[in-house]
Amino acid sequence: MGMEAITFCSWNTCSGIHSCLIERGHLEEGKKVLKKIRGTDNVDPEFNEILKASQIAREVKHPFRDLLLRRNRPQLVIAILLQIFQQFAGINAIVFYAPVLFITLGFKSDASLYSAVIIGAVNVLSTLVSIYSVDRVGRRMLLLEAGVQMLLSQAIIAVILGIKFTNQSDNLSHDWAIPVVVFVCTFVASYAWSWGPLGWLIPSETFPLETRSAGQSVAVCVNLLFTFVIAQAFLSMLCHMKYGIFAFFSGWVIIMSIFVLLFLPETKDVPIEQMTERVWKQHWFWKRFIDDDDERTSNGDA
Repeated sequence: MGMEAITFCSWNTCSGIHSCLIERGHLEEGKKVLKKIRGTDNVDPEFNEILKASQIAREVKHPFRDLLLRRNRPQLVIAILLQIFQQFAGINAIVFYAPVLFITLGFKSDASLYSAVIIGAVNVLSTLVSIYSVDRVGRRMLLLEAGVQMLLSQAIIAVILGIKFTNQSDNLSHDWAIPVVVFVCTFVASYAWSWGPLGWLIPSETFPLETRSAGQSVAVCVNLLFTFVIAQAFLSMLCHMKYGIFAFFSGWVIIMSIFVLLFLPETKDVPIEQMTERVWKQHWFWKRFIDDDDERTSNGDA
């Protein structure tokens, strides 16, 4: 919960908070936040555009049905996959069961507990990095950099433990334990400033106002479902795979990074009300859903 809590606390640094305030009728506060984000007092055109979009959103009577429309498919697919990837990166498995994990790998009970505390501290501190960097370097850059760091960390851990347990005993010596903890912390840090907070931020930015509440509800349900799946399966996987568990999650990190590289557009500095024109219609893959839908709408109106 650390990443989610800090992400919530830093909410007013995200580009979508002004739209949320305006949508809920807090016009003056929303305009004030918009001025702060844009760094100028001349925000009336954008403010009026957001206000118009929020009025249209309030007229939508069936947001969950509209969520399934072709033009909303890119946002829905991305939101669902981000939640699945969050869990299959392995972070909750490692954080939830850190003491068990380290005991299984050969640490003594006290050392495993201290290692879990260290991981938790790294998790929280690294989330702060995301708060101050997400609007500077962009979402895609953070996710891709973290993908490389997470992949290398887990691959190195798997190799170290594989060599150790293949050639020697099942107990991990102090000289071998320290690198394992270091690279686990490296993995946690990279996740905490990327997939942790951005898995929630990106869906909130990409869903249009009329389907955002429904889309976020679906995202939360998917996240909880796969959190449950990983939590139930992890201990059995750890007992059977041991160090191979890191290779398993490494494979998922590769899949996640390829998805980001090919299918996740950059949403940095793009207002929600301009997302269709500036993002979806410009993306090599997702534009086909928007364009086809627009053509059918135009023909129907004619």
